[in-house]
Amino acid sequence: MKTSLIALGLALSFAAPAWAQDVAAPTAEAPENSILVVGQKDAPIEIAPRGLAVSLGAEQMAAVNAFNTEDLMKYAPDFFVRKRYSGDSNGVPGFRGTHSTQSARTLVMVDGFVVSNFLGNSFSFAPKWGVVGPGEVKQFDVVYGPYSSRYIGNSMGGIVNITTRDPDRTEAFATVQGFVQPYRQFATRDDYYGFSAEAGIGLKQKDGPWSLRLTGRYFRNTGQPMTFLGLNPVAGGGGTPVTGAIVDPEHVRAAAEGTGIPGAPGTATNPYFAAQSPARITQEQAKVKIGYDNGSLTGQFLFAFWHNEDSQTAPDCYLRDAAGNIVCEGRVRIGTQSYTASGANWSKTVRDEYLAGIKLAADLAENTTARLAISTYQVPRTNTFTSNGYQAGKTSGAGTLAAQGPTGWWTGDLTLENKTVRRAFALGLTANAYRTDQTRFNLPDWTSAAGQTFASRTFGKTRQLSAWGEAQVFLDALTVTAGARYDSWRAYDGGLARLGSGALAGQPVANSYAARSSDGVNGSLSFEYRLDNGTSVQLSLAMATRYPTVGELFQGSLNGDGTFNPNSFDPGLKPERSKDANLVAVHDFGWMKLTGSAFFQRVNNTIFSFVGFNQNGITTSSFKNIDLTRQFGIEGIAETHNWPIDGMNIDLNAAYIDSKTLRNAAAPAAEGVQFPRIPRWRVNANLRYDLSDKLQGSIGMRYASRPNTDLLGLQRGDTFGFTSELFALDLRLNWQMTEKLRVSAGVDNLTNDRAWVFHPYPQRTFLLEAGWRL
Repeated sequence: MKTSLIALGLALSFAAPAWAQDVAAPTAEAPENSILVVGQKDAPIEIAPRGLAVSLGAEQMAAVNAFNTEDLMKYAPDFFVRKRYSGDSNGVPGFRGTHSTQSARTLVMVDGFVVSNFLGNSFSFAPKWGVVGPGEVKQFDVVYGPYSSRYIGNSMGGIVNITTRDPDRTEAFATVQGFVQPYRQFATRDDYYGFSAEAGIGLKQKDGPWSLRLTGRYFRNTGQPMTFLGLNPVAGGGGTPVTGAIVDPEHVRAAAEGTGIPGAPGTATNPYFAAQSPARITQEQAKVKIGYDNGSLTGQFLFAFWHNEDSQTAPDCYLRDAAGNIVCEGRVRIGTQSYTASGANWSKTVRDEYLAGIKLAADLAENTTARLAISTYQVPRTNTFTSNGYQAGKTSGAGTLAAQGPTGWWTGDLTLENKTVRRAFALGLTANAYRTDQTRFNLPDWTSAAGQTFASRTFGKTRQLSAWGEAQVFLDALTVTAGARYDSWRAYDGGLARLGSGALAGQPVANSYAARSSDGVNGSLSFEYRLDNGTSVQLSLAMATRYPTVGELFQGSLNGDGTFNPNSFDPGLKPERSKDANLVAVHDFGWMKLTGSAFFQRVNNTIFSFVGFNQNGITTSSFKNIDLTRQFGIEGIAETHNWPIDGMNIDLNAAYIDSKTLRNAAAPAAEGVQFPRIPRWRVNANLRYDLSDKLQGSIGMRYASRPNTDLLGLQRGDTFGFTSELFALDLRLNWQMTEKLRVSAGVDNLTNDRAWVFHPYPQRTFLLEAGWRL
């Protein structure tokens, strides 16, 4: 700790004399390292571009079939979003060697306001993409890794900032979409439809500082079933004779080869009997953005509201009795073997969320600017109603309610920057606070909260306070950036309440977790050298600390009899600590730009949910620390402009990733194994061609080699429950009918590749879109 504090002091003392000496220097603009940015160059990148950086603008986004906002990044280098269907609220982004459920390793912002859900670390805590509609996005900025001290350690994977449009005149737009996915899997045969309507208006005060933008979107889609349910064999006879169960040959093959998933459905002994209900998603989004700019003071107020409904009330049951009636629950018999069918529940989730934020920036003196940003993201209501089985769902029988709230977070950021032609210096203070509270109730009627009785409650809070400094020196062709960050973290007010026993029977009894705190200092250092012939090289080094989230710490659970399980959580989880390096080399030929990147990351105490020994030496499945993981890789990126023929632009990128568990005392068999869900190879590409002045066509490609499914690397297959190879070709055609009216048609996954991320990815999906802009 003492060494880290000395390093921070040295970094600040190095920068401070330069600030004092040059404060009266000429106000020439310092050079920017934008040559390292892949993508659009019409607007500056909105986040510090240390390491590999991507900025996607109108040209790239116009070539994407964007059902939702996160789709606009689908061809970015060595990047993906775990999006299972359009409207999916669990779309976790993945950078390089980041597992697709490690949501706490990505910092996502909208106009600089945090929308990352650091209440947990899994697919259930994805960024809040839906507060922004795709029609209002101006640019997507993506930075890979934690190479700037400005950002918290959750940037360990990378940073995404979505910049929405600011009106520079009176303007308006409207976009409507319709799409369909013909879905065929096992015995499920259906066509799933969706549509959206988005509109907005922007007003700019003539000869004045004020601007206003209002936008709204309505979205509805039915996503394919996410889960397929298997029968459980039971001893003895009896049960309703049925037909229609499905045996999955891929599960049979994997089991025979020793790469299957123990107890997985779909085998000959556990055939599929139903598909989980398709998810009918309804989303309503509204946003207001007020801007102020008088030349010396700028400000912005943002308020976004997002309403979600996820209705899953139509399980696709495969079984039929002798009379042809649907059977989806209870004891059944196939031949001489009896089974039980369970799990085809009905459910409905209703959630309201809002983002509110304010930003101010002012010139304090020559070359010196102060910036302040404060925001909050709140989820005042999340109610999930679930039936206790199929018949209960069908007849409004008993069920449960998971009611979450108050839940949300606050963030604050104060920055002071001084910049001249030869150096730049910045100091900042940041803070965040996260809170979660969820109560579970038993219901006599699963469709209504009436008559609810208490079952359990989990709750907890975390907060982080930080101070950082970053200095840049511009030495003609060489730019040197040094930074340091101090973090103070605390977890508190955490606990689990359940019904007591004995003298306390029927009364809520709480287990409180002891408060925890930790702190640390992390540094960053970057060198960029620009040659006269269009070549630039950048070496970036950094350390980062990612502290446990509320969900990882305060996730104790109950035993089957309702008593508290002291082995179900580890309140002593250690923070993740990484050491990172990234070397980037770029050469711009004019007609083609080539970028090569090599990266390395070593993480102590990776937090991951897996089966292993906890702090009490008991084998459980919960979040635990992995002693040491390591990833390295290389990335190649090519961009062409009007090549090989006029009017054609190509973005092509490929990455090789080696991500391994090096030490894991809780599960030694995982050591030396490729980390789960990380492919060895990932390739994304997009080709755009102007067929005429008004007609543009594009082809997109997404590829990822087959990764491991589990931490031990034993489970490998290409069906439900596994993670599989992905190959998808996407097509889009834009026709600019008039100056204001555009019509587009597209198809995603043209070859109908059936890929899996435990759950199924979408099959071939057709899109028709019309857009109008004033």
